Amino acid sequence: MNVLVIPDVHLKPWMFERAEEIMKRGTAERAVCLMDIPDDWNQEYNLELYRDTFDAAITFAKRYQDTLWCYGNHDLSYLWNKRESGYSPAAAYTVVKKLDELACALPKGNEIRYVQKIDQVVFCHGGILDYFVRNAVPAASYDDVDEVVRTLNGLSWEYMWNNFSPIWYRPQESVGQMYKPKELLQVVGHTPVERICREWNVLSCDVFSTHRDGTPVGTEEFLVVDTESWEYEGVKGR
Repeated sequence: MNVLVIPDVHLKPWMFERAEEIMKRGTAERAVCLMDIPDDWNQEYNLELYRDTFDAAITFAKRYQDTLWCYGNHDLSYLWNKRESGYSPAAAYTVVKKLDELACALPKGNEIRYVQKIDQVVFCHGGILDYFVRNAVPAASYDDVDEVVRTLNGLSWEYMWNNFSPIWYRPQESVGQMYKPKELLQVVGHTPVERICREWNVLSCDVFSTHRDGTPVGTEEFLVVDTESWEYEGVKGR
């Protein structure tokens, strides 16, 4: 299955417009969003932009109801009241309200989760570290990937709000072993990269993030990945 990946959004409503253009072309059969919908440089008080971005996400969710959504650290910081870099106290009420609207727009059984899985490809914001799985999942379940994903998705903020969790981990900057490197492909955002790239079993695609002055870090291409062959390409929305 060809899957379109919408990486870290950070107040760019136009990303959903471009993603829809790709979907309409038939380039992908479904989509996955790695979220981090709120927050960007110097936008803490631009509540209209916060609302517009979430509304674009909600519209996309309603049109493509089988889209899968993965919480990012910036989304959860508002739900858990955990302030971090970029957190906007002025936008807190709006973000929580809009995240609830997004969740309500999804069909039953398609909840926003930390980790999503299609075939032997897992999607999450940061990455699933082997060390984290061994400490969070019963040893008897370690080799059952579906059970591991289910268990991870049931963890509370006490487990998830740390640098080794699937919402925070940065495999691009570490040498830690990832979970099931020979059996699973992990598609991740969170860490800005200049181009879509794969290293071992980690496929990084946060190419829409910007520098502080607003200039792009990466190529602003959407990842389209075949979940059966693991082949992938970058696709422009326009």
